[in-house]
Amino acid sequence: MSLTVEKSDRIARITLDRPPVNALTLQLYADIAELFESSSGWDDVNVIVLSGAGSRAFCAGLDLKEFMAATVEDDPGRGAVVRRTFAAVRNAAVPVIAAVNGPALGAGCVLASVCDIRIAADTATFGLPEINVGRCGGGAHIGRLVPQGALRRMFFTGRPIDAAEAFRIGLVDEVVPADQLAAAAGRLAAVIADKAPLGLRYGKQALNEIEFMPVEDGYAREQQYSTRLMATEDAREATRAVVEKRAPVFKGR
Repeated sequence: MSLTVEKSDRIARITLDRPPVNALTLQLYADIAELFESSSGWDDVNVIVLSGAGSRAFCAGLDLKEFMAATVEDDPGRGAVVRRTFAAVRNAAVPVIAAVNGPALGAGCVLASVCDIRIAADTATFGLPEINVGRCGGGAHIGRLVPQGALRRMFFTGRPIDAAEAFRIGLVDEVVPADQLAAAAGRLAAVIADKAPLGLRYGKQALNEIEFMPVEDGYAREQQYSTRLMATEDAREATRAVVEKRAPVFKGR
């Protein structure tokens, strides 16, 4: 089993578990895509935490042995599966936190980048080494987060950067000691898990849609989602709870 899922307290914890370094085969790509696509039906989940099993890697990228056996003719089909996988994570119905426990290289770096928030262990590294194995990297995704100079340096050198540098350039949002990673991700997930389910889902969809829109168009689209949310029971409950100075009780409708 290369993927495990645990749910509790409206948090789903998805773990890549393919020793030794959680490298991605075509089948694992497809399994990740199917799992995240199906997560839209998890009404008992408000947030997902994605991490890697073991201490050696978050995800070391594609499985090179499988890649060496592939042909140029295979590549368009493989590429479609890979694109589907990253789209499924980015478009998950609820926020996704990447808890990066070790090296996130190549496709592993891209996998972290398509999550909504990234928390890294101080021992984690990030890199786009595709140029070293005759490929191009995930510049389209990484470039959403970091300046072009930083992206191109990673891309053209193939050299990894440490967690502190990843934080400096904006690739990760927080760096914590390795032995505190799970707890830090859990605390953040718990805060998100307490929010209104529809608020999280509408907000996630709105943010994804407006990311590349002109500002005024994007804000108009965001207001449309806000109007839809205002009509829900949970929105009215949220307002009442603030006025009455109590914790809200959300029903997901």
